[in-house]
Amino acid sequence: MSLVILGIETSCDETAAAVYDGNRLLSSVIASQSDHVDYGGIVPELASRAHERVIHDTVAAAIRQADVTSDRIDAIAVTEGPGLMGSLLVGLCFAKGLAIQWNKPVIGVNHIDAHIYATFIDEEPELPFVSLVVSGGHTQIFHVARPLQHELMGQTRDDAAGEAFDKIGKLLGLDYPAGPEIDRRAKSGDPAFYDFPRAMMKKGLDFSFSGLKTSVLYYLQKIPEKEREAFLEKHRDHLCASVASAITDVLVNKLQQAVRQTGVKSVIIAGGVSANSMLRDKARKMAEKSGVKLHIPHPRYCTDNAAMIAVTGWFKADQGLFDDLHLKPYARFNWKKSG
Repeated sequence: MSLVILGIETSCDETAAAVYDGNRLLSSVIASQSDHVDYGGIVPELASRAHERVIHDTVAAAIRQADVTSDRIDAIAVTEGPGLMGSLLVGLCFAKGLAIQWNKPVIGVNHIDAHIYATFIDEEPELPFVSLVVSGGHTQIFHVARPLQHELMGQTRDDAAGEAFDKIGKLLGLDYPAGPEIDRRAKSGDPAFYDFPRAMMKKGLDFSFSGLKTSVLYYLQKIPEKEREAFLEKHRDHLCASVASAITDVLVNKLQQAVRQTGVKSVIIAGGVSANSMLRDKARKMAEKSGVKLHIPHPRYCTDNAAMIAVTGWFKADQGLFDDLHLKPYARFNWKKSG
């Protein structure tokens, strides 16, 4: 009988629960928060309070959708970090409570590791592979030799790619989160409208996006303030396309370098920014040119979700890697020890 894992995710502003049995996803439920739009970013206190309000019903809905009982669940996998401490505590405390009530083991899951394995929800990439994890808070490249064994090859030295999209979107007058809107507008814009900088293209596998944000700021400041809004109304789509082009060029360039260094035949792009259509298009062309198979999770599994937590929890349970009730959350993680 295969292991059945309940996954719980509360690292940021999504309250999610899912059930996975090693062969297929039995359920996936996500409760999204809309309270943060007016603040232009996530407010940690609001996020943790929202998790408290909905986590019971979210988990109950996932169990009901999966049509399983607590007796059938073998372990509870929960995000332990990185993320917002208050939000993580809500998920961890709830998971520990269920573990005690049901007499089940608990499994702590690294949120970024889970993004790597999100692809396994629908398919099974060939190992070893290179994975680009790109989201609002993280941008890293990993070499994955086998399940749960990762080597960090490169990471951002400042802003993550998703963070750059959101900060630049604010400069362009777009609401938070700006990434999806920039992607939508870029489809109607000209990527060659302005040549924004592409940092560190020939300097290893690390990233830097803070300079791009500053470049957009200086570009807009050169336009007289009384003319700026009219300029943005006329050229916003072109600017979105130019910004998206700069960010995705860097991401794909680094991914291609990693493929050459490792000689892998499979690559994965995961995390919220992996839903970006320009990134997907460029990555497909790179994969075809390099002779590798590209795997990108379904868009519903690119952003934060519990399905990826349950799948990663299954891999850990399969190797007997369980935790105890002393499990603690962490806001940041030492990536040199990943896996």
